[in-house]
Amino acid sequence: MQSYPKTILTIPQQAQAIIDAGMQVSDHHLLLDALTSIGYYRLRGYCFPFYNNITKTYLPDTTFDNIIQTYRFDRELTQLIFSFLSKIEVALRARLSNALLVYNDALVLEDSSKFKDKEIFWRNMGTIASEIARSSDIFIKHHFNNHNGEIPVWAAVEIMSFGTLSKVIKNLLTGPNSAFDVLAAQYTYQTINGQMAKPSMRAFSSWTHSLVILRNICAHNSRLYNRIINVRPIILSSDRISAPSPYPKIYQLILTMKYLSPSVTTWHSFAASYQELITKYSTTINIAALGMPPDWTQHL
Repeated sequence: MQSYPKTILTIPQQAQAIIDAGMQVSDHHLLLDALTSIGYYRLRGYCFPFYNNITKTYLPDTTFDNIIQTYRFDRELTQLIFSFLSKIEVALRARLSNALLVYNDALVLEDSSKFKDKEIFWRNMGTIASEIARSSDIFIKHHFNNHNGEIPVWAAVEIMSFGTLSKVIKNLLTGPNSAFDVLAAQYTYQTINGQMAKPSMRAFSSWTHSLVILRNICAHNSRLYNRIINVRPIILSSDRISAPSPYPKIYQLILTMKYLSPSVTTWHSFAASYQELITKYSTTINIAALGMPPDWTQHL
């Protein structure tokens, strides 16, 4: 087996490498503790903006205190977003279930005529079947024991992954009196002209897909700060930036959270907490690293 070309460093050696590269470290014990509990590779993600890859040195006045504060901001941001995503997901499950009942069929998820693409329908059904088979939820066992294994839509949506939920929504038929029409009515928004409108399927499915990706990033405790997120949800005209960043970042997905928020009240609560967090770390972070424009508070 081919050997890895780089030298393996111990934690004290990692700390010395950071210092040798020009980072100012006022508390050596804090550095060692961070390398032990967080890890060198994860911390490196927060060092990139301060590192000159040509000279292999940190920019002047780069301090470890600033790096660790940025890391703490990112952890608090992840926790705040993940908590709100859970509220979005729970509401979306309930609303999709209720919307599908417009067809007056508890087993509507098994009816291919209610979905656009039949190949995607069967692919989704295979995934749903696997998720049902793996489930140990008591309400799934109840339907196996008492209803010949028939799983009604209101039970099935509860065991779907968020990703499967998004794919099912994207494949719904559209048009008046369709399940999607009923679902979209729960997420109306105000246009630039001041009128209320329902989101299109194209916009709505881009929002759910984006939040599936965001949820997965948060669930794996990955970095959000200064991260390029390769997904471009459709942003409403009232929220579009005149000169958007060529590299999509977290701000666009936060707007998507606004569009899919369970209620105005819950969104205002999140937005207030988000603004407090930005203010708390205002001397540490750069809002451009989050893709936020100067007038971001007006859009929240």
